[in-house]
Amino acid sequence: MPANVPFTRRGLLGSAAVAAGGALLGPQPPASAHATSTHATSARAAAARAVPRRYTRAEWRARAPKMAADVLDRAPDHIVVHHTASANSADRSLEHAFELSRAIQKFHMDTNGWEDAGQQLTISRGGHLMEGRNRSLAAIGAGNLVVGAQTLGHNDHTIGIENEGTYMTAEPTGELWDALVATCAWLCDVHGLDPHAAIVGHRDYNSTACPGDVLYARLPRLRNEVAGSLGLRRVPLGPPPKPSGLPGPRHTFDHGPAA
Repeated sequence: MPANVPFTRRGLLGSAAVAAGGALLGPQPPASAHATSTHATSARAAAARAVPRRYTRAEWRARAPKMAADVLDRAPDHIVVHHTASANSADRSLEHAFELSRAIQKFHMDTNGWEDAGQQLTISRGGHLMEGRNRSLAAIGAGNLVVGAQTLGHNDHTIGIENEGTYMTAEPTGELWDALVATCAWLCDVHGLDPHAAIVGHRDYNSTACPGDVLYARLPRLRNEVAGSLGLRRVPLGPPPKPSGLPGPRHTFDHGPAA
């Protein structure tokens, strides 16, 4: 599994190859300068302006971490999509989203023994986007990477998004989906990533069913919607991937190997 896939904003326009139903994790060739169009430039600028509303750790009343997170002086090269392996709650409220973030942090710190929440970002079923591990939002703003605990063996080059729910057989809510598209578009824009190569599922790196068979099957659509929002070309969708055949979560917040 390659670790470093550098992209430039110019290179985004020509690197849309993707494996049918799955992620292509290899580097993509840069595009010609002629591939940049006025329409694409305008769309990327609009996407950059449409930064999703992000709720800070102070807003969801996070506990202090046991230690400050490590920040690497480089951008992530992949965005890892997870499910939280929790209930598919009908509560779309902001307070529920804050409670979710506190519950995840408590599990990660008190049960797993980690210094803080493992994931950099969390999206609730109501579509609320929250900072996870400490220093994550500041690092993203600086074009850097906070080292998380969300994808075993790949935490030094990936950024993880936890999506509330369990998606083995259920579909994500429309609010969550829209927020996931917007969040991935923001991250791709900030870090100069090609959505067709950068957006992957947890199971692409580790032996896990995460982010669930249903959400994983949606990743090609996610890449296309993110590309479209950035003014990049979409690619034809292949047949859906086969189910992983792996068991689902054993307990709440069990989404597989993380740290």
